[in-house]
Amino acid sequence: MQATSIGREEASSLLPLRSLAPRNSEDEDSDLDLFAEEDYAHGFDAIDYSQTSRGKSHWSRLLSSLPIPRLPVPGFLQYQKLPSPPPVASRDGPWKAKVVLWLFLLFLFWVIFIAAFIPSYSRPPQHYLDLRKRALVSSELGRANPNNEQVFIAASIYDKDGSLISGAYGDNLKALVNLLGPKNVFLSIYENDAEVKASEALYAFRRGLECENIVLNEHLDTSDLQHVIMPDGRKLLKRISFLAKVRNRALMPLDDHNSPVRNTKFDKLLYVNDIVFDPIDAANLLLSTNVGEDGRTQYRAACATDFINPFKFYDTFATRDLEGYDMGVPFYPWFAHVGAAASRNDVLAQKDAVRVRSCWGGMVAFKASYFLNDPVDRPTLTPPRRRLLQPREDDERDPDAKNDFLPARFRAEEDPFWDASECCLIHADIQHAQPKNLTEDTEIYMNPYIRVAYDTRTLSWLGITRRFERMSAPAQHIMNLIGKRPSFNPRQNEEPGQKVQDRVWISDEKSGTGSYQDVERIAKPGGFCGGRKLLALPDDGHGGHWWNQPPPPDV
Repeated sequence: MQATSIGREEASSLLPLRSLAPRNSEDEDSDLDLFAEEDYAHGFDAIDYSQTSRGKSHWSRLLSSLPIPRLPVPGFLQYQKLPSPPPVASRDGPWKAKVVLWLFLLFLFWVIFIAAFIPSYSRPPQHYLDLRKRALVSSELGRANPNNEQVFIAASIYDKDGSLISGAYGDNLKALVNLLGPKNVFLSIYENDAEVKASEALYAFRRGLECENIVLNEHLDTSDLQHVIMPDGRKLLKRISFLAKVRNRALMPLDDHNSPVRNTKFDKLLYVNDIVFDPIDAANLLLSTNVGEDGRTQYRAACATDFINPFKFYDTFATRDLEGYDMGVPFYPWFAHVGAAASRNDVLAQKDAVRVRSCWGGMVAFKASYFLNDPVDRPTLTPPRRRLLQPREDDERDPDAKNDFLPARFRAEEDPFWDASECCLIHADIQHAQPKNLTEDTEIYMNPYIRVAYDTRTLSWLGITRRFERMSAPAQHIMNLIGKRPSFNPRQNEEPGQKVQDRVWISDEKSGTGSYQDVERIAKPGGFCGGRKLLALPDDGHGGHWWNQPPPPDV
């Protein structure tokens, strides 16, 4: 069948002309008629099937294409577009909002419950509270030290403008002396190369002390300290070598045969960094940590916990858990769940004596016998040499102890690109002197009830934030796994005296450079303390502008 094309004129003759004026409601044709008339008016070939036939059946489209007249459609049969129904609210919205609300309320209840009923390290043993009560209800000198224990307090500080010793730090030291009793305390403060304001503040502080003391400000010669020659010829001062010497200068009264305390048998030695602390907490650290049935403390060392902000533990460089692993992410409970996880479990159990291999925490109390000399004359103000000592008759040290590292003094690692904190190595030497069953208990403890900070604002928050810190334990464990904490230490399990094959950097003074060489070395105590790094410092040691110098590539 041959298709015929109908022209515009022929199509027009088939239908009466209709006005194309706007329609009103009374004379409105259906949409269907309008489409039909427009199609016929423009001819069969002009029909846009994409518009007119959308949604129509095959027969409807065929009829629409035929050139036949269309009759008007009654109004009641015309297509009427129904109004759109109002939007229906999603049923998921209220349900999800309720879930979020209930989860928030549950979390809030959990937070309040922990803070109110099981706060972390907020309920110390009764003897801590008894000491605090004695300190607060009386002004008697020595009221916190009923047994009149003899205490040597040492501090090495850097106080550029004198604001440290003339401020809260100096006031807290004086208050601590009064709590322990001036007759029971010797205070030694050391600062090197102090400026004029710092010197004036030091001696003003000394005039206000009631105990025996020495406050020393001197120029510190660093020429005898270890320097590392780099491949480019630079000589870098080992920072730990400098810090060890500075800390030992504060202990000089124990070595000076002209010192009034040269032969004093001290019970405790307290080393205090430039921290903000509560004097009563310091007394509790000394006299309340791990108390036995006789009411006396039982420890080689007891450390405070220091915080750089209200949540973050600071002294990770010097702290190692009972197995010698370094710290986890520095939020409660601070240690990683690795090995037996004894240190972490002690923290979770809220113990006041958390077993560790080493710690510092800004303030540490030692059993003083490890630092005392035998009564042998030495040149004035000369640091002691390492040698074998015979314990005195009244000394509590084990006569069979490996005491070649006694009296204990701070030291640095000699390997140019292996550094460890002097505050960790001192604990390693003490343990080596009496190597009991170190896997069970080193008698070195971290005390989380005693907290210090480096500014007053942080210290003021620690009493509040500790109440909530239990909540961070699960997250801290996950972060340890993600961050692969603790880190690997190839010397962690070395035993003192063990022969070890190693590859180390050897400086050559003549050539002004150095090289890696394979050597056999004798392991010293404290392999667990270190890492492969070089902490370098300017020769004057001032300002704290130290940096971590990467080792040269081993070619």
